Amino acid sequence: MPEILATPGLGWLVFATCLAGLVRGFAGFGTALIYLPIAGMVLPPVWAIVTLTIMDLIGPLPTVPRAVRDGHPRDVLRLCAGLAVTLPIGLAVLLSVPAEAFRYAVSLVTFAMLAALVSGWRYRGQVTPPKVYGIGACAGFLGGAAGLPGPPVILFYMARPLPASVVRATLTLFLLIYDGMALGLLTAKGEVTLTPFLIGAILIVPNLLAIQVGAAMFHPDRERLYRRIAYTIIAGAALMGLPLWGDT
Repeated sequence: MPEILATPGLGWLVFATCLAGLVRGFAGFGTALIYLPIAGMVLPPVWAIVTLTIMDLIGPLPTVPRAVRDGHPRDVLRLCAGLAVTLPIGLAVLLSVPAEAFRYAVSLVTFAMLAALVSGWRYRGQVTPPKVYGIGACAGFLGGAAGLPGPPVILFYMARPLPASVVRATLTLFLLIYDGMALGLLTAKGEVTLTPFLIGAILIVPNLLAIQVGAAMFHPDRERLYRRIAYTIIAGAALMGLPLWGDT
């Protein structure tokens, strides 16, 4: 354990974890969009995703009862069915690309997601069960290749006239299931080694505390303010994650 505490860049990981947890708590999304660009500066791609999934499996657990009550379970099941098909394909891509390509992919997907959110883009078509399966499949590929399953699902839910609490709850359940599936597949492939596992375990406590603080801050009537704060933090993380500034 002392060797783990001496891991280069651990301070950056804790910083990213706290920011990501805070935004996840009050906005219902943003963990990977904030954590991965920063983690990619100091960790190999697979380690970045392993640490994320380990800490993110535990952090949201206190919010699960409310998420089950407020979320859309049928949509979650459909999304996860699509996720299960394409997640292994995405992970195969992740394991075959260099770290620099991963960092570019994470930051560029994050910027694209942010641009869609800020511009107010909305899907105008009819939402049908087959489309929900397709969104889950898209999320599975992005979740495997770049550790970012959230953007397709977030954009999908932003297009629907649902209360913020319902969106937060459904995203919480979906992302929790993604974490479990991704960690299981990476373990089966022998990619979950002791070092990233312990780093992820260290990050559980700051992630949990930050999520609780963010959740306590959440008030539906301040949704616009929360989104502006989340967008600013996400943009900053994506800029930091670009492999243009040298290693940290």
